[in-house]
Amino acid sequence: MAMETRSSSSSSSTRGRQRQQLWGHKHLPLLVGASSKDSVEYILQALWRTRNTGLDSADRSIFRDILHLPSDSDLDPLLVCLRMLIRRCVYENTTKEEIQKLFPEDVSPELQKLLTLLLQKFQSEWKDDVLKDKHRVDKEALQGETGGNFLSSKGDQASDNATDPIATK
Repeated sequence: MAMETRSSSSSSSTRGRQRQQLWGHKHLPLLVGASSKDSVEYILQALWRTRNTGLDSADRSIFRDILHLPSDSDLDPLLVCLRMLIRRCVYENTTKEEIQKLFPEDVSPELQKLLTLLLQKFQSEWKDDVLKDKHRVDKEALQGETGGNFLSSKGDQASDNATDPIATK
């Protein structure tokens, strides 16, 4: 029985370590290489801006310069970690206290505070972007199904293009 307890606590400990390794916590301290809060802010904003397309080589080069990193292989784990943080904050409606709990103990308090402040700063803006994206995709899907025309409650066909600012562009 003692062996079972040891085995289960060992596997629990292993899962915790795996979660942290997958989470990328060891790479967060690379952000300390940035010369300012504005640099870290720029990185987070660029990651959000490129959430659908991915970073291009110019952005990667800028990030490497900001963080004083020699190669993409040093940068990539950090970017994965930051994208995960951003997604959790935006899609899971994460509060300030919950954001702070996302950081492993070995991430410095100063870095935790900076990231928490920046994630909170942009959280509502990013959530708005998600809602706009969803609305746009839903509208495109609906227009694709109906050919851009909608049936009114009386059965008449009416185009929504007259009231749609996107369609008039």
